[in-house]
Amino acid sequence: MPMRFTTSLWGVLATALLLAWGCLEGAAQTPKDGATRAAPPRTGTPPPAPRASIRFLTANDFPPFNYLDEDNVLTGFNIDIARAICLEANVTCEIQVRPWADLVAALRKGEGDAIIASHRITPELLKSVDFTDRYYHTPARFAARRVAPKLAMTPEGLEGKRIGVLKGSAHEMYLKAFFRDAKIELFESSDRAREALAGGKLDLLFDDGFSLSFWLNGTMSKGCCEFRGGPFAEPRFFGDGIGIAIRRNDGELKSMINAALRQVRESGRAEELFLRYFPLKVY
Repeated sequence: MPMRFTTSLWGVLATALLLAWGCLEGAAQTPKDGATRAAPPRTGTPPPAPRASIRFLTANDFPPFNYLDEDNVLTGFNIDIARAICLEANVTCEIQVRPWADLVAALRKGEGDAIIASHRITPELLKSVDFTDRYYHTPARFAARRVAPKLAMTPEGLEGKRIGVLKGSAHEMYLKAFFRDAKIELFESSDRAREALAGGKLDLLFDDGFSLSFWLNGTMSKGCCEFRGGPFAEPRFFGDGIGIAIRRNDGELKSMINAALRQVRESGRAEELFLRYFPLKVY
């Protein structure tokens, strides 16, 4: 038999509904003024966690900057600078090796955070990556055999002289621009050019000053040769110094590395590393 609602039952239900509605309204009011309060808006995504590591990319065939020692351990000036930066920034250092030609592409693909491999800060590279502050400047230098006669390191003084230089390098471009009357001989590698100089097949070698310093002071040169003349540091050819390459618009990492570099210099650590790797005066 269908259930029928009496008048008194309807009254009870209506009263219950009114009481429930009142409770809901009261939940949206403050007890003091009765004004409805909206839920506070969310503030968006939380700030990123502090960086725990820096993934450096480098090559392993450019002594004394980044190379494998006799125990096949990655070492060099750049490697020690990278570790000093991580120590000052209080982050873990991860150093990965790539072929020189692949470094910029690997950085842009996110395989690392920064490149420390003695890249010059040039307008061409700045089209694809950003750089930290310069952490050293690398001048070009001439080297000659110790027994060779002294020459004026000028275009006129070197007219007709055999000068070895690495093929495709900024040093080749510089010689062709300013020492046009010299006999410029191109080499596929710096090692071959140095062997030619030591063997008396060249009058002079024109190369990176730091790399030459390492060779001249090391056992491979057998004391054959020495610097001649002063440094050459024309920015149009040799850039505005050496920096650490990072992806563009990574301001947080750039600020972190720059701050760490300043601390490395101010602590005297940078000078200590320079003297360790380059005991011969380069500048």
